[in-house]
Amino acid sequence: MAKTRVLVEFGMGTSLRREDYTEAAKRAIKDALWHNSVSLAELFDFPKEAMIIDAEIGVAKPDQVDVAALKQIFPYGQPNIRVTEGGLDVDKPHADGRTVIANAAVIVSFDMEALS
Repeated sequence: MAKTRVLVEFGMGTSLRREDYTEAAKRAIKDALWHNSVSLAELFDFPKEAMIIDAEIGVAKPDQVDVAALKQIFPYGQPNIRVTEGGLDVDKPHADGRTVIANAAVIVSFDMEALS
């Protein structure tokens, strides 16, 4: 396979009150996606389903992220999601709890040999 990267976009998401790592990760992915309006599949005259989407998510507690819920964000393509330790938890100064911050890198590639 000649997997060729054609786009990288970054995003950040938060869970301000509920300490919900999945919600923060969802928001980070959506933030990354909304930074870009390029219709890559059409640009290369490929079907949208041919998009290979690799998303890497960084949160302080990776085991608390529902990866299946993150995959539902993508309406097409082949999403592969990897959750790693990263992001940031910020303690609230005048109350119990913390704000959860997630970072996302979304990479779109195509198998150029298979589609040419």
